[in-house]
Amino acid sequence: MKLRGLLFCCLLFSCPAFAQDPPPSAEAADVEFLPRYDFRMSAERLSGDDPRFVWDTNFNGGIDVVRYRQARLSFQANYQAMLGEEFRAFDPNQGNYTLEGALTTRIRDLVVGPVLYHQSRHLGDRSKDEPIDWNMAGGRVGGLWERGPARIDSRVDLRWVFNKTYVDYQWELDGGVAAQYQVHPRVSVVGGADLRVLGVDGSRNRGTQTGFRTDGGLRLEGTAAAMEFFLAVERRIDPYQLQFGTATWASFGMRLLSK
Repeated sequence: MKLRGLLFCCLLFSCPAFAQDPPPSAEAADVEFLPRYDFRMSAERLSGDDPRFVWDTNFNGGIDVVRYRQARLSFQANYQAMLGEEFRAFDPNQGNYTLEGALTTRIRDLVVGPVLYHQSRHLGDRSKDEPIDWNMAGGRVGGLWERGPARIDSRVDLRWVFNKTYVDYQWELDGGVAAQYQVHPRVSVVGGADLRVLGVDGSRNRGTQTGFRTDGGLRLEGTAAAMEFFLAVERRIDPYQLQFGTATWASFGMRLLSK
């Protein structure tokens, strides 16, 4: 418990992940407190006939705690609720928490820095006696490129597990790219791809695991927020936390994002 509490405190004063910001303008102050925040929520309907996996929902928030010149200290949290239809039409069977921090700095067009990562997985409306969680530390390289109506945001993380319960994870290579092309002042075409390679310790009689996701759709800009509609294909590692393996499905859904 002490180790988890220490990690949580470190994460609160560490920093986030996925969205990269443009470099500060020449007029920006050397030090800024809470210069950026973002929030997004998503829901998608999954294909397939497994009654445990029908809806996948996520609620995500991130902030830059402080920025000093080209460096920033950030924090990001995500709550995922997986819904099935085993007992009722909308049956929440999973509730998973992710906390992530990173201290990054900009070197020319790249953003680099250390990352701390924690995930814990829980069953919803079901009994579970053993905790399932893991803590990782590593590094990140990312970048944001904007050319006219086009925007490309990329990130690669390499992390090692330093504390875990139940899972067999040892290390993880996690990378992704997101692209946006504006076709109208309020309409853009968006797409993305993510790759996850997970190293294991052999205790579950399996080798290195590979997962991926790719999606594409339309983004509609509002005055204070944006909405995206998308189609996706995904291969997910260990989709049900008490079983080890992969599942592949297609999905369609929507996201609501702050601007």
